[in-house]
Amino acid sequence: MSDMFLSTDEISSMTGRVQRAAQVKVLRFMGIEHRVRPDGTLAVLRAHVEKVFGAAPAAAQKTTPKEPDWEARAELERARAAARGKRKG
Repeated sequence: MSDMFLSTDEISSMTGRVQRAAQVKVLRFMGIEHRVRPDGTLAVLRAHVEKVFGAAPAAAQKTTPKEPDWEARAELERARAAARGKRKG
């Protein structure tokens, strides 16, 4: 098969089962989405398994840089200025 789907051996290894019906039970228990092909074999997306197990590719794990909350900063400055004004008066 392609790298997009787990191979039959990988599915057997992951589930610890050889029979398709038993593999389906284990996949459902693990929360792994799968489809049964017309020939009876299972189609399991590699990316889904990696996501469920927290091993997504590095490119998918990159987070966008956090932008400062400038409005909160402005509110803080206004509150400080107001507090200074009350102390003087």
